[in-house]
Amino acid sequence: MNVRFLPDDVTVEAQPGEPYLQVAERAGVFVPTGCLMGSCHACEIQLDDGTELCACISSLPPGKSELTVNLFADPVW
Repeated sequence: MNVRFLPDDVTVEAQPGEPYLQVAERAGVFVPTGCLMGSCHACEIQLDDGTELCACISSLPPGKSELTVNLFADPVW
């Protein structure tokens, strides 16, 4: 599947089940992290359907050919 990261507008090829952080790193896109356990929400992302999730504990879903990921800019992190 093609994964597009906004606001950087970077697209990378990925496989369902790959961790979001791994895909972002391969694309050269920075996703801030904190606890790496989903508790602090520093790595929170939003999918094109409005779903918000923690990238550190989430993987790409099956059954899609493309996906858009919106990265939040949190000045605290």
